[in-house]
Amino acid sequence: MEFRYLGNSGFKISEIIYGNWLTHASQVENDIATKCVNAALDAGITTFDTADAYANTAAEQVLGDALKGQRRASLEIFTKVYWPTGPKGHNDVGLSRKHILESIDGSLQRLGTDYVDLYQAHRYDRETPLEETMQAFADVVRAGKALYIGVSEWNAEQLRAGHALAKDLGIQLISNQPQYNMLWRVIEKDVIPTSGELGVSQIVWSPVAQGVLTGKYLPGGDAPAGSRAADEKGGANAIKGFMRDDVLTSVQKLKPIADELGLTTAQLAVAWVLQNPNVAGAIVGASRPEQVDSNAAAAGVKLSGDVLARIDEAVGDVAETDPAKTVSPEHRPA
Repeated sequence: MEFRYLGNSGFKISEIIYGNWLTHASQVENDIATKCVNAALDAGITTFDTADAYANTAAEQVLGDALKGQRRASLEIFTKVYWPTGPKGHNDVGLSRKHILESIDGSLQRLGTDYVDLYQAHRYDRETPLEETMQAFADVVRAGKALYIGVSEWNAEQLRAGHALAKDLGIQLISNQPQYNMLWRVIEKDVIPTSGELGVSQIVWSPVAQGVLTGKYLPGGDAPAGSRAADEKGGANAIKGFMRDDVLTSVQKLKPIADELGLTTAQLAVAWVLQNPNVAGAIVGASRPEQVDSNAAAAGVKLSGDVLARIDEAVGDVAETDPAKTVSPEHRPA
């Protein structure tokens, strides 16, 4: 495993991050989730990403239970706040001071820790003044409940404003967590240049495009039994945007490239996002321990300029690049 600095800080994370969106307390049983976490630790992964909204808080509990007994100082634990949680009442959502301060306490209790290393705004809240949000985050940091602050899916303008307020308040906003992969490149034009200027790193989710970049989905074919695209509990909806024949046909062109490098197409996809110098880590999920081992093997892989050009030739025509696609909800979800 290799490690990278997160933003303009002295804080290092593993470049492969274990995440439990759609898996813990949902797609996999708790004993399998624990085995996946142990496989991550065995592979040298020290960074774990979750959110209070995953499985309506249950995913945090599963992760906390799985990490019991580990040396806390050797781990980097990330969580998030924004989406509705608990009974989903009128104040159980968003980035208000009330919701942030109550949510961090709930997350710490479920995770079984006194602090998280990174506390992230899961989306931008257009219904709360940004000053209120950043002041609440500053108070969380000063209380010792989080060491650093991050955001998720913020556009360049939002990042710039949030970073400026954080600096004025004496805290560090060091990361953004966007979707980023060979097929979804909307952060490249605006978000990445702005982040580089500000000293903000990307922690990217869906580096394998919800499994599409494994190559297991064939154009014109049915989704394999047990795959995310066949899962009606949430996986199918998350992946449907990539399930087009033109996309699936282009993805098949990646296999010969991966074969030449001795990689799986999934490993190639994870390695690809890690070639971007503004990316500090790639979040991978797993429903089986062997998937963790396979994804972790992408750590440290270097791709030549020729290989990167061949990847662009294979999938560039179907990749989404419009920076306007980096959007947060216009209104808080009910």
